[in-house]
Amino acid sequence: MKARWAALSVLVLLAGCDDESMDTQNRLRTYAKGDARPLVPGTVAQGALERERATLEPPPVGLAFVERGQQRYGIYCAPCHGLAGDGDGIVVARGFPKPRPFGDPRLLQASAADLVDVISHGKGVMYSFSDRVEPRDRWAIVAYIRALQLAGQKGTAPSGREAR
Repeated sequence: MKARWAALSVLVLLAGCDDESMDTQNRLRTYAKGDARPLVPGTVAQGALERERATLEPPPVGLAFVERGQQRYGIYCAPCHGLAGDGDGIVVARGFPKPRPFGDPRLLQASAADLVDVISHGKGVMYSFSDRVEPRDRWAIVAYIRALQLAGQKGTAPSGREAR
C-alpha cells in the first residue's frame, strides 16, 4: 500500500513538470531607458556638495598625508604609471598605452589642482577615479606624485619603503 502511494505521489509531482527550458520560459523584461523617472531639476546626490568642496580645497600636507598618498598611489595609480611614475606599470606591459612620465616638463609645471582634476575627471585614455578615490585621497596622491617628481629631479627614484 505504501508503494502505491509513493508511486502515485511521484506521478502527481511529475505531472506538474513540462518541457520548458530556461531558454523558452516566461521571464520579466528589463525596463527601457525611457521608463525611468526624470530627476527633479537641481537635485544633487547626498554629500555631493561636501565632496566637491573637498576636491577644491587642498588639505594641509604632512608626512602621514604623503604616506597615505603613497598607499593610495600604489593601489590606484601604479598599475599604469609604475611605482616610480615612469609610465611603466604592469598594465602598460600588457599593451595599454603608456602614460606620460611624471618627470615630463608639462606635468612638472601642472598645478596640484590640475592633477587632482585629472584624477577626478580623467584625461585622454585615463578614466575618472572620482567614484573610487575620495577627494582627500586625491590630494594625498598628488602630494606623493610631487615627492616622486622631486626625487626624479635629484636623479634618484624612491626605493624601498618609499616605492611601495
